[in-house]
Amino acid sequence: MSWLDDLDDEDDADFDESDIRVRPNPKANRPRTKRRPAHADAAVARVLGVDRGRYTVLVDEDTPQERTILAVRARELRKTPIVTGDRARVVGDLSGSEGTLCRIVGILDRRSLLRRSADDTDQVERIIVANADQMLVVVAAADPEPRARLVDRYLVAALDAGVRPLLVVTKTDLADPTEFLAHFEGLGLEVFTSGQGAGQMPLEQIGNALVGHSTVFVGHSGVGKSTLVNALVPEAGRATGHVNQVTGRGRHTSSSTVSLRYRGAAGNGWVIDTPGVRSFGLGHVDPANILRAFTDLDEVARRCPRGCTHLPDAPDCAIVEAVAAGELGPGGEARLDSLQRLLETFAAGRRGPIG
Repeated sequence: MSWLDDLDDEDDADFDESDIRVRPNPKANRPRTKRRPAHADAAVARVLGVDRGRYTVLVDEDTPQERTILAVRARELRKTPIVTGDRARVVGDLSGSEGTLCRIVGILDRRSLLRRSADDTDQVERIIVANADQMLVVVAAADPEPRARLVDRYLVAALDAGVRPLLVVTKTDLADPTEFLAHFEGLGLEVFTSGQGAGQMPLEQIGNALVGHSTVFVGHSGVGKSTLVNALVPEAGRATGHVNQVTGRGRHTSSSTVSLRYRGAAGNGWVIDTPGVRSFGLGHVDPANILRAFTDLDEVARRCPRGCTHLPDAPDCAIVEAVAAGELGPGGEARLDSLQRLLETFAAGRRGPIG
């Protein structure tokens, strides 16, 4: 007889092992879940700047309790780019006391996104700023010499992002910008001119254009962009530099993108200062938007045959014919040349007609 015979009549329930203790998972005490808190109580903040994984954000904007606080990115946003100008959802310690941090747990939908690439063949985009509705292009009349092609690229990027471009020409006491500005006739650009002497900087006029807007300032290194920002926002303290007399190039001074509040007699606005650049790639831009940046040429292009490329070898191109006939004024030829140079950059990879 076996000792097991004594157990034949016992209830199987006695051998239920559900109460047996097992060693926990060495990697985690509980299974991970993809469910995340809803954070219904999150506050909305404006991202003012980014510095080595820390975000300066503004909460309770335009209220007596308005304050800036430091924030970090929540783990679930580790693959989401957060840039200056973003509207972020923040939770945690929102007191703004020294040594405290809150968390960014979400980004609201962006109204616009200004981007650039390293060059025209680079498909990797660099996000400059979010939610800007104006771009102020700063260019010097001399020292360094103005580059119309670079300004054209800014205009294309602005149109692609859906923001309104403005133009400021600085150092007009060193050179007459009339010939340079003729390149942009027909675009409907609002243009400001500024000199280096006392009283030659039209701060009131420029400031009025900033009221009620979020304006990103862009420009070549050494054109006086940071000087203009400091004049408009005295507490900004943006570093200024000089132009190398040998190379003719400006020295990079602003090293990061930052939002600054403009306060003027007519109202407030936001100035977004960016580091100076010597190139502005358009590898990310939809080629169909290039023609739309040249509003005067875009109007004429409606008379072009279907599928017209607007390139020099395009048959019966209405733009080429209009420029040859002098319909677009003395600056028409330069405008067409700039347009064609940009279109040729994308010609090889273009999938369809432009315009």
